[in-house]
Amino acid sequence: MLKTAALIPARFASTRLPSKLVQDLGGLSVIQRTYLSTMDTGVFDEVWVVTDHNDIKSQIESLGGKVFMSKGEHESGSDRIAEALEEVDADLIVNVQGDEPFQDRKSLSDLVKVFSDSKVDVASLKTRIDSGMAKNPNVVKVVVDVCGDALLFSRSVIPFNRETSKNAEYWKHIGVYAYRVDVLRAFTKLTKGKLESIEMLEQLRLLENGYKIRMVETEHQAIAIDTMEDLQAARQLFGIE
Repeated sequence: MLKTAALIPARFASTRLPSKLVQDLGGLSVIQRTYLSTMDTGVFDEVWVVTDHNDIKSQIESLGGKVFMSKGEHESGSDRIAEALEEVDADLIVNVQGDEPFQDRKSLSDLVKVFSDSKVDVASLKTRIDSGMAKNPNVVKVVVDVCGDALLFSRSVIPFNRETSKNAEYWKHIGVYAYRVDVLRAFTKLTKGKLESIEMLEQLRLLENGYKIRMVETEHQAIAIDTMEDLQAARQLFGIE
């Protein structure tokens, strides 16, 4: 039985919505809501928040949660959570996004279950979208092989439907990752690749270095808090705005 830990990277600074993780969301902060909803899934043996800021640390500890204080500067959430491996003891690490306060039990459970296949080292989530959404460069798309492993991630439309086939499928990548712990350690030592630098997608570093990423389908549409509009929409779910 694999010991499984959820690690939630929680960087204080943010561009579009300053200090978004400590914004109020129904009497608790965004990061507190994310932590609690991750705990409530019951999927994980441990849940940790990995942060660079004392305010976030204090908020999670007030809930009785575990916190790792990140010491270095990191380019990605995966790099940040890898630093916490010096304290976290687990076989399987799931990177849960800190700005997604409504976690889904089935999605996370399905993600963890694929590791019963010993050939799976990394897994992530995908959800079906229409051709209109596929044209949005802010939506990351993924195409997979016959085994369900990712062939490519891109902000461009993939596949390109040259013959306007009615069978074309489009999949949005949802940025929740699960790693065997040794692969996560190896990931942070890999050099940033050309595709990753062009598309600004960290998962391409794995593909460029020959790793496979098993994609797991979900119908859950995650709500990420990136803007004030996102925050107001999330607040409406609590009936406070």
